[in-house]
Amino acid sequence: MRMTRRVFLSQVGVGLGSIALGQMARASEPGMHGTLGAPHFAPKARRVIYLFQSGGPSQVDLFDHKPALNERNGEDLPASVRMGQRLTNMSGNQATLPLAGSAFRFARYGQSGAWVSDLLPYTSQIVDDLCFVKSVYTEAINHDPAITFFQTGSQIAGRPCMGSWISYGLGSMNDNLPAFCVLVSKDKGGQPLYSRLWGNGFLPSEHQGAQFRAGRDPILYLSNPDGVSADCRRLVLDRVRDLNDLAAEREGDPEIDARTAQYEMAYRMQTSVPEVTDLSDEPDSVFDMYGPDARDPGSYAANCLLARRLAERNVRFIQLYHKGWDQHGGLPRGIHQQCKETDQATAALITDLKQRGMLDDTLVIWGGEFGRTSYCQGKLTATDYGRDHHPRCFTMWMAGGGVRAGTTYGATDDLGYNIAEKPLHVNDLHATVLHLLGIDHERLTHKHQGRRFRLTDVSGEAVAGLLA
Repeated sequence: MRMTRRVFLSQVGVGLGSIALGQMARASEPGMHGTLGAPHFAPKARRVIYLFQSGGPSQVDLFDHKPALNERNGEDLPASVRMGQRLTNMSGNQATLPLAGSAFRFARYGQSGAWVSDLLPYTSQIVDDLCFVKSVYTEAINHDPAITFFQTGSQIAGRPCMGSWISYGLGSMNDNLPAFCVLVSKDKGGQPLYSRLWGNGFLPSEHQGAQFRAGRDPILYLSNPDGVSADCRRLVLDRVRDLNDLAAEREGDPEIDARTAQYEMAYRMQTSVPEVTDLSDEPDSVFDMYGPDARDPGSYAANCLLARRLAERNVRFIQLYHKGWDQHGGLPRGIHQQCKETDQATAALITDLKQRGMLDDTLVIWGGEFGRTSYCQGKLTATDYGRDHHPRCFTMWMAGGGVRAGTTYGATDDLGYNIAEKPLHVNDLHATVLHLLGIDHERLTHKHQGRRFRLTDVSGEAVAGLLA
């Protein structure tokens, strides 16, 4: 007879076995604590909304004002600034690397005096709620490893993403919705986004992100097929659970219990998902605030509004993806379109959360996988330019959830090419996010293939300068 975990526990003592199994069962139930049981310390944030701008937004055209770039427009990037740093194959073979000043005007806004370009008229009005980080850097220079790094803490695919780690550690706050939900803007070109970016990796499968889609079925295969009633579905699930219980007792495989939990969650979501995605109860004033696209399901604006509704229902981690920021050429026109699609809704989300008293315990993150170069890729003209990938320094911002509002952290040099002060690595960002949720990033681990993994891998620290 094989000695499974359950058999072992029953033999070493009914009392001890019952307690242990009861704790494991409660930990896996929706609405209960995750593997940590409770946060390591008092959290500032209860939930996260991550607005991921895929492709690499140009920081020197949005937030990082560099007058010297305009003054030296067309000059070659000095070797003393580049310092032999690697370039991509797309611009590394250019005869020259001409500096490209921004085509957009910058001004200071709010009591904080934050610099914002005229591409973002709505964001400029909420700068006192934001914490800008102008000294983020990463190790990846191409899209897929860079996005994977931001989502999972590793450039190599297969690790659990941040939302999965947080779901695993803290569990769900809602019995009827997943702890981790994903929204991807529809009809967008640009770099591909793979479902592994919101995958659970080697964590139990109930911690993977649940993707919401535009259309009649927001969650694929959630609705009952024609001719199958709710009672019939319930009967099938009960029998499947009985079979899974037998298999789990025989095999001792926790993934069987995870599969049962997912079936049960899907059954409850047949009611909860149509309710949360039905925007008919939102007043016109809310749609006006988020912009005209808010009435178009699957648009970035509609997803921002849906993110607020999911946050209201205590979904723990909400991930939005918006593609199209990869402007190697034709940047002025391309980035203008991106900002038109995202600026109003982004600012509306912050304002909406604040008006509802939710911003204080909701952490909002905005940023891409890297920035753009201060030199031009391709031909520089009086009206047009492009920018290559730049992992050395770029800008992100955070709001709410315990971050220091109305501040700017870090700085770049006069040409926006290198970090001048307070560098912040991807692992530091992850450690800070976990800290705001009450998690010591070094203590949220999972043993896999003989070693204990964590989101921050082997480095990273929570950055005190970002904390309120």
